[in-house]
Amino acid sequence: MAYHAPRAPELENKMRRRFLIGSRAPSIKMLTWIDGNPTFAFQRGKIHIVALFGTTCGLCSNALADLGQLQEKYGDLGVEAFGVAANESAATAEEVGAQVNTWLNKELPNSKIPIATDHTGEMQRLWSVASGSRRVPTMFVVNRDDSIAYIGYPEPADPGLLERVLIKIIDDTWDTSAEAKKAHEKWLEGVLRFRAIAAVNIKDLQTALSTIGEGIKAIPDNLPFREAHVELLLGKMHDFEAGWIASAQLARNAVEKNDDDWLLAAMQQLFGSAYDYSRLPFAERFSMGKELSERILTLCPRQDGISRARSYATIAPYFYESGDKDGAVESIAHALELVEGESLPDDVKQKYVAQLAEALAEYKG
Repeated sequence: MAYHAPRAPELENKMRRRFLIGSRAPSIKMLTWIDGNPTFAFQRGKIHIVALFGTTCGLCSNALADLGQLQEKYGDLGVEAFGVAANESAATAEEVGAQVNTWLNKELPNSKIPIATDHTGEMQRLWSVASGSRRVPTMFVVNRDDSIAYIGYPEPADPGLLERVLIKIIDDTWDTSAEAKKAHEKWLEGVLRFRAIAAVNIKDLQTALSTIGEGIKAIPDNLPFREAHVELLLGKMHDFEAGWIASAQLARNAVEKNDDDWLLAAMQQLFGSAYDYSRLPFAERFSMGKELSERILTLCPRQDGISRARSYATIAPYFYESGDKDGAVESIAHALELVEGESLPDDVKQKYVAQLAEALAEYKG
């Protein structure tokens, strides 16, 4: 099925504008241009790359240099790139300009792209904060229709990522590509998880819950969102009715998918966390635990040693709670044997062994 970037309206949350991939690009009227030809507004029909950078960023000079090479390579096809220093620690706009100029002369003396600054805070508010961007350099690709086509950070392990995105945007195949769907989901996951964690930190659990719900609705197959949903309901909000519904649904989906990670996550939520399980339906919980453990053990032979150890350690609490203490001891003993036989850094191995040994002693005792 083709993927089309969503054209959702911008959201207002505590008087702060937000946008994601597919939203209309915010304004750039506030910029002060200090090097190269200025761009005062996005021109329809052209593709713009906006790179937010900082003079204290170790990766930014290489990122801007790479962007200059893309500009030279694809400029004739309507690509225009520029860099913006929008969060400099200086008292005045003149001091910001001098600071950035000094950095450019040292780090990027032959910049091939225009450079701008902003001391008003508008670029930071409308672009960084609104998009959920939390570090520099951040790359925004603005499509020919002034919509945000891509948001991302440079990937050292995948230096050609931005160029691949750009090529698909140039030939109008980006919005319908699997890469676009993946990029959108990756960015959305990061933004929503950050917002949810921030809400939990200030004890605003309802906002955290609605944010996680937004993530589940947008990306139904995202396991971290599903886990966080159960953890928030059972562990922090103590809403056992809603928490049971969420954990039971996670278990059913794990069985349907028959996937290692989902099965282990569901088992962890049902038997391996510090929740008040006495408030959950007894028979249904253990029935689900039985089915999950059987699925996990069936998949075990195809896993590597550490993954098998994780599987055995995850099902042990279910055996123990269901009265099969021998099964719990045997599972932890298997996990301990596998970890001890693996080639791991000493500190990592010692941590695993200590945790498993503690569990083994508890089950034997």
